[in-house]
Amino acid sequence: MNAVSIRGDWVGRVIDGRFSLLEWLGGSGTSSTFVTELDGPGSRRAVIKLFFAPAQAEDRLTTWTATTSLSHVHLQRILHFGREEIDGAGLVYVVTELAEEVLSQIIPERPLTAEESRQMLEPVLDALSYLHANGLVHGHLKPSNILVVENEVKLSADGTIASGMSALEFSSSDVHNAPETAKKPVAPSADIWSLGMTIVESLTQQLPVWDSATEAEPAVPAWLPKPFDEIARECLHFDPARRSTLSDIRVLLQGKPTRVAPQAPSETYAPQTTPEESSRARIPLLPLIAGLFLLVAIIIGLAMRSRKTYTAPPQTGATHQAPPAEPESQAPAPSPATTGTAKGEVLNRVMPDVSRKASDTIQGRVSVAVRVTVDPAGAVTNVEFASHGPSAYFARIAMESARNWKFKPPVQNGRTVGSTWLLHYQFRRSGADVTPVETNP
Repeated sequence: MNAVSIRGDWVGRVIDGRFSLLEWLGGSGTSSTFVTELDGPGSRRAVIKLFFAPAQAEDRLTTWTATTSLSHVHLQRILHFGREEIDGAGLVYVVTELAEEVLSQIIPERPLTAEESRQMLEPVLDALSYLHANGLVHGHLKPSNILVVENEVKLSADGTIASGMSALEFSSSDVHNAPETAKKPVAPSADIWSLGMTIVESLTQQLPVWDSATEAEPAVPAWLPKPFDEIARECLHFDPARRSTLSDIRVLLQGKPTRVAPQAPSETYAPQTTPEESSRARIPLLPLIAGLFLLVAIIIGLAMRSRKTYTAPPQTGATHQAPPAEPESQAPAPSPATTGTAKGEVLNRVMPDVSRKASDTIQGRVSVAVRVTVDPAGAVTNVEFASHGPSAYFARIAMESARNWKFKPPVQNGRTVGSTWLLHYQFRRSGADVTPVETNP
């Protein structure tokens, strides 16, 4: 039984008398993923994964039991799991939260920026730290398992493995997998390798060049932005013992603290002397210091005496005062009409196209700020995030919206000039709102 027959034949079936298979999302020869509903038609949607691996069924159920007891904001929740038999084939299934966005869907369209990579990496590090502290290894870390669920970056949770166990469904052709996991039990260091591969892929849209038949290190592009270049290299050592720890990665991500080496004392100004030498050296200074104080006192006294006995010569004539300066005429400020100056205006605002499914995930509001550069003709020439917000999905549609805005350019000295605008997007369940603010000129 393979993924093609599952896709064609199984949509519409019901698993365990409860979970209808609504839409096929993909799969392999041993597993497939579908959209389902948790509590019947019209209820909350979720993901159900079916696994055909009888020999590993007990391992999967044991791991899901352990993972279900865990709770972390950046770990996808397991909602239900169990066994089923269809057409004489035994299987196990797991139901998890439905992601509104997956990193593997973004990378083919464009690479992540350095700031987006940081916003992705920080929650992933948190989730991995939590799993490792609970004796688990993710085991399948790659872009297809980094998700956005309810505006939070999360790691998938259905494939976790107990540390020290053999990897399930290991593929030696997938370079996201650490090379040692083909023959050895998985360890937290395997997730570090996968993280390095994912960082490079996210920033370049390509995996590092690597010959898996050798023990050479993967080639990390030299132009990768800092600190991700060093993080990736430290993750991708062939020897697991040489790879960074999660704590090391956090330090690199925050920037290495600069250590100032203590300066050695100068021999010229701080000679090493014995107590007796020090005492003898200080004695001749006493008269000199006293003499200096006496000299300063004499100088101050003479200056004060000179100031007291000085008499100004009498005025022999009328005092001549400079005529007061005539006040400058207060001319009224020039008006925009006389100088040809006017602020810019919005001519055409394009609102983001938010899917209903994404709107339903919003709790409160999601804020995104996009900075747009506008040329003297009023066309947008560049867009960048001023504030990305928590959701890659809403950030992306805000960026797409901003690119299509049109403006009436500002006027200075009778000529149109370029401008900069900040577009503040607010996404709520009820809809989206945008507040434009001209920041320059």
